[in-house]
Amino acid sequence: MLEIHWTEAGETRSARWRSENGSPPPARVLVADDRLTADAACRLAAQGTALLWHGDFHGARQLLRAMTRRLDPRTPRTGTAAEAFHLHRQARARRARVLGMLLVPLDGEHAVPLRRAPDVRAACAEVYGPASGPSVTSLRELLGIVGAHEWRVKGVAVPALGDRIHPHYGVFSPVRGEYVDLVARAPLGP
Repeated sequence: MLEIHWTEAGETRSARWRSENGSPPPARVLVADDRLTADAACRLAAQGTALLWHGDFHGARQLLRAMTRRLDPRTPRTGTAAEAFHLHRQARARRARVLGMLLVPLDGEHAVPLRRAPDVRAACAEVYGPASGPSVTSLRELLGIVGAHEWRVKGVAVPALGDRIHPHYGVFSPVRGEYVDLVARAPLGP
């Protein structure tokens, strides 16, 4: 079990680190709240400092959106297609790494102990299993878990099936119906 460590009010704290993509826990962690600007957050995250959010949950989502806007490329690159592809992949990797530095706490029951936080307990239990004490995860991962939970509960319409599927977290959901249609129309072997 990996742990994340930080200092809060002069006291060292720790919690279980949760990362479905296998990212190691950040070495440097600062407690952040609604007073942090998006520019400062981007700068700190780009330098490898994670930001453990203790402000309003909706403020964290707004900060994540503002950070995303700052990290999205502004001008098209020139060069060969291979160079453009390589630069695009580098930018996407950097973007994912920086945005993954905005962290949220989960209490011992997978609840987010922040003001105006949604109830994510069922979604987290589906992915992480039974709660086993306080933990920390990235806000992006948590939002992905919640989105996957909604797909699982409501289902995703697949016209070729004439029904809905209810995918689990981490399972490719065929939202591109044309691929499913192609498979549905393909002749079966003998």
